[in-house]
Amino acid sequence: MSNPHGTPIWYELITGDPDAAQAFYTQVVGWSVSSFGGTTIDGPGDYRILSAADGQGIGGLMRTPAEAPPEPRWFGYIGVDDVDTAFAKVTEAGGSTLMPPTTLDGVGRLALVADPQGAPFYLMRGESPEPSHAFDPKAEGHCTWHELTTGDDQAALTFYGEQFGWSRAGAMPMGEMGDYSFLALGDVTIGAVMRAPSGERPSWQYYFRVGDIDAAHARIKAAGGIVHMGPMEVPGGDWIVVASDPQGARFGLVGSKG
Repeated sequence: MSNPHGTPIWYELITGDPDAAQAFYTQVVGWSVSSFGGTTIDGPGDYRILSAADGQGIGGLMRTPAEAPPEPRWFGYIGVDDVDTAFAKVTEAGGSTLMPPTTLDGVGRLALVADPQGAPFYLMRGESPEPSHAFDPKAEGHCTWHELTTGDDQAALTFYGEQFGWSRAGAMPMGEMGDYSFLALGDVTIGAVMRAPSGERPSWQYYFRVGDIDAAHARIKAAGGIVHMGPMEVPGGDWIVVASDPQGARFGLVGSKG
C-alpha cells in the first residue's frame, strides 16, 4: 500500500463466532461482507472482508486462531515503509513481539507487536499499489478515531511519535484522569491518548462512523450488543457510543443527531 509511513490502514476483528459477528456488524454499522481471495466463508482459511457502502474495504473478520487468547477483540494495522525496520525499532524502544515479521502471499508483510505499556497493534506493508482508505474521518462505515488507554500516557505519546511521526495536537483536560491528548499525523487528527482507569489494561479502541447516532444506538441493543457509554456529544459536534458486540469485542461508533 502506498500510504505514508504511520498511516492507519486496516482493522481486524478476531472472534470465536465469525457468523454471529458478521450478522451483528452488518446490522449495526451497515458493512457488507465478502470472502477474501480464494477462501470461502466457513471454509479453510476463512477470512472475511468488511466493506463500507462506498465499496472500500475497511477491515477483516476471522475466527480466533487456536494458539491465540480466546478473548474477541479489534486490532488496528499501521502502515510502515519497511516492516522489518519498523519491527526492530519498536522492540528497541521497549515494545514486545506477539508475531514476528511474516510475509503473506498476495497480501504483504506484517508483524504483531505491543507498545511498551502492552497495547497490541500490527505493522504492515501491503502488496497492493493502491492506498488504503480504511481510515477516513468523514466517510460512513470507515474508521474515524483511534483511542489509546494506557498506564503512562506521556510515555505513549513519546513512543508513537518516535515510531510513526504522530504528534500531540492539543489536549482536553479530564480532571483527575489527566489529559485527553489528541494525536495527529501531519495535519490530520487521527485519535487520542488517555490514562487508563485503575485495573484496565492498555489497549486501542476503534470508532467507526455511522449516520444517526440514536438509530445506531437502537440497532446495537436490538442486535444483542451492550452499550457502555453514550450517546454522548464530543467536541466538534459529533456524538459517540461505546459498546461491545454479543461476543464481547469492544468498539465505538461516531455519528450525528437528527
